[in-house]
Amino acid sequence: MTLSELSNQSGPLIMGVVNVTPDSFSDGGRFFLHASAIEQAKELIEAGADVLDIGGESTRPGAVPVSAADEIARVVPVIEGLRKDYDVPISIDTFKPEVARAAVSAGATIWNDIRALEGEGSLEAAAELNCDIILMHMKGDPQTMQSEPRYDDVVAEVEAYLLARAEAAMAAGVGRERIWLDPGIGFGKTLDHNLSLIRATGRLAAHGFPLLMAASRKRFIAALEEREGADPSKANERIGGTIAVHLKALELGAKMVRVHDVQAMKQAIRVWKACV
Repeated sequence: MTLSELSNQSGPLIMGVVNVTPDSFSDGGRFFLHASAIEQAKELIEAGADVLDIGGESTRPGAVPVSAADEIARVVPVIEGLRKDYDVPISIDTFKPEVARAAVSAGATIWNDIRALEGEGSLEAAAELNCDIILMHMKGDPQTMQSEPRYDDVVAEVEAYLLARAEAAMAAGVGRERIWLDPGIGFGKTLDHNLSLIRATGRLAAHGFPLLMAASRKRFIAALEEREGADPSKANERIGGTIAVHLKALELGAKMVRVHDVQAMKQAIRVWKACV
């Protein structure tokens, strides 16, 4: 079953985040050890995660790159450990085709690529792997992306980029039914850019490709609090803002949300659906 088929069958999907990194912005490396990462993933499944997103390289602003070999050593044992007991769809969060290949071989069925398959050999690997693909927009790279990002029209530019990458993926042999889009909240965007993209969820979701919204615990929530005169929150204090963004995105047509706090998001969606 493709991710789109699962979404059509089950309604909005919740993707739970598992960072197998020592420098994650959201959890400070709490799940860097394989056993800790597997235990966290199991807790997310029990809390209601429909999909797990496993990442072995931090992509926070200013993050230090890691080698493909190190990334593979971090994520593959976690994927293999989960596959022994669970059949939940697993996504590999990477922009390296060699990491995607290793992850899919270990049991992953989704490739979540912040570079939208722009890396060398990525298009060919995606077609060969025949897995679901999430194409994300990012301006610059994690080392530079938050250094005064500028757009003439952020919505139009992100929209055009994502559609062009989808076309490139299909031309390489990736099935249209396997492609998802992600506007890349927080990846080379200011607070106002992020808010514009969230408001434009309906427009971005209107092209026939299901949309993922991934705003969980991100810094723009703290920036908005500061703008409104409140004290800025730490990453693990942004659950309320995360839920607000994701419910708005679902209302406007997003099909999946990527979150750290699965139980809270699950409850929010359940109540939201009951009230619609």
